[in-house]
Amino acid sequence: MSLESELELYRQRITTDSYPMSISEIANLYRDGEMDIHPEFQRIFRWSGAQRTKLIESVLLGIPLPSIFVAQNEDGVWDVVDGVQRMSTIFQFMGVLRNDEGVLVEPFVCEAAPFLTSLEGVSYEPFEGASKSLTRAQQLDFKRSRIDVKIIKRESDNRAKYDLFQRLNSYGSIATPQELRNCLLVSLSRTHFDWLQNLAGSEDFKQVLNLPGRLIREQYHIELALRFITLRMLPEEKISSIGNIGEFLSAEVLSLVEKGDSEMRAEEEAFSATFKILNESLGGDAMRKLNPVTGRTEGAFSSSAFEVLALGLGHFAPSGTSAADVVQARETLWNDPAFAPGHATGQRADQRMKRTIPYGRRLFAV
Repeated sequence: MSLESELELYRQRITTDSYPMSISEIANLYRDGEMDIHPEFQRIFRWSGAQRTKLIESVLLGIPLPSIFVAQNEDGVWDVVDGVQRMSTIFQFMGVLRNDEGVLVEPFVCEAAPFLTSLEGVSYEPFEGASKSLTRAQQLDFKRSRIDVKIIKRESDNRAKYDLFQRLNSYGSIATPQELRNCLLVSLSRTHFDWLQNLAGSEDFKQVLNLPGRLIREQYHIELALRFITLRMLPEEKISSIGNIGEFLSAEVLSLVEKGDSEMRAEEEAFSATFKILNESLGGDAMRKLNPVTGRTEGAFSSSAFEVLALGLGHFAPSGTSAADVVQARETLWNDPAFAPGHATGQRADQRMKRTIPYGRRLFAV
């Protein structure tokens, strides 16, 4: 295929528009529910007070801001793809920002800025937490400042939106790759995001994983739920070509949002059956290594245990596997010299999974 042919093909996949809008117009869209900046993201992408103050200073000085990118969803609402923190800062300064429960967030009060040192303690409108506020004329100047809005129209396909999200992501420091995937998933389908979160929040699943609070805060349990869904039925020949597991999971978000109701119910049934039997048989020790000498579990969460036991059992779920079968499978796993302590030390996830996932399927094969 020639370059011109490829250009023509991929230009058809994404339809865009662009025009400048005043901050007042954008704020009205947000108030009316016609723009979604996803309050879920605000817990992930946080600017310091100095960063937020610098943005407000730039608006007041008339310094052009970078374009924001929005994707038009099926309802015509604009999902902010790039510019979440900028818009959150502006809306909070104006006193119109709401959290994920729909409650107004306390307005932002500026700190001393690089040029406008008198901004310290200034709010948009008078309120108790500020020492002073913008004048009426300054408020109007602020509201009339314009921002260029790039719009990815709803006829663009999800893969194009995914590519754009990956390329344009400039929200700042991201704690974990899964948090970025969560943001991507919310942008593509809130329904599928909520569904994945509900799976990851199930009691059996949390009991079996037995993860420390830090990993829960970093959304690792959601990543493991996504791994289960994407890997449990993956053909063995494809397991060997996964490559970087993080990139694989991010790409699989696209496949996830294409699942229909019947597929989601089937996945949920397999997920529930798998972690119910694991919890009943092994509880919080299920994903820890079993010392074959002492007969005791030790260490923290084991990826090998998850790939062998959870994915192996999940491949056949729901099935007639008993609690005794699960206990026996774990003993077989950790008594196998191939899985002696240190067997996966320094090994990339995709290299490890070439062995662990097929091994687990053989253990639970009926």
